[in-house]
Amino acid sequence: MPATEIGTARIPSLGLGTFQMESGQTADLVRAALAEGYRHIDTAQAYGNEEEVGQGIRDADVPRDQVFLTTKILPDRHDAADFKRAAQESLKKLGTDYVDLLLLHWPSKDVPLTETLPVLDALIDAGHVRFGGVSNFTIAHLEQATSVMSHPVATNQVEYHPFIPQAKLMAAMEGMGIPFEAYSPLARGQVLEDDTLKEIAAKHDANPAQISVAWILAKGGVAIPKTSTHERLAPNLAAAEISLSDDEIARIDGLSRPDGRIISPDSTAPDWDD
Repeated sequence: MPATEIGTARIPSLGLGTFQMESGQTADLVRAALAEGYRHIDTAQAYGNEEEVGQGIRDADVPRDQVFLTTKILPDRHDAADFKRAAQESLKKLGTDYVDLLLLHWPSKDVPLTETLPVLDALIDAGHVRFGGVSNFTIAHLEQATSVMSHPVATNQVEYHPFIPQAKLMAAMEGMGIPFEAYSPLARGQVLEDDTLKEIAAKHDANPAQISVAWILAKGGVAIPKTSTHERLAPNLAAAEISLSDDEIARIDGLSRPDGRIISPDSTAPDWDD
């Protein structure tokens, strides 16, 4: 499987997202994904399933050090003392001594990064976190984060799929040397109905979901598609084997539209760059 460089680590470029997985099914899906060949599992405190994710990892016949595990902490716990407590709670629920990647889930509108990021640095220094990063950060937030954090900002996990206009953010991140991770890479199923993606998929004996993921990987990103069924695990993973032509990538680039953003909650969303 391809991987993206994060500092001295190699993060598997295709992972399993666990957002809105049904309670009681998450552990089995995580176990099945690891058995299928996935080596990257993404969760968050807000998902309410860290315990099941941890159980799935323990149930799998895969050593812990071969699983890249990510979790995230919401802004309501970004003050220094609470962020540290939140990280410790995640480790306990996940049943692990460390997470590979810990993200600030959204930028806080109340707590400055100068309070939160030094705690993230300290968690890395203590070995509880291997790499630290952010999610849903704008260019301005990233510029501040890179000036505050002593360790590299390992990634910015953002909504990314063929329909969302993220060119300005992507260009800025490339200039800063910050890799991107794509959540909602299937645009919550919208990619399945797009004629361009269907046409390209037919040429590769694939489906539109696989083409959307392959497009993200071709741009050097990490894709984290979520599935609720065992049957889709293998096809999603197989997207890593699809090689798109420059013309196909350009055609998919052209699907971006001003109203393409899907996830922008009023309580936490920043002023987006596009």
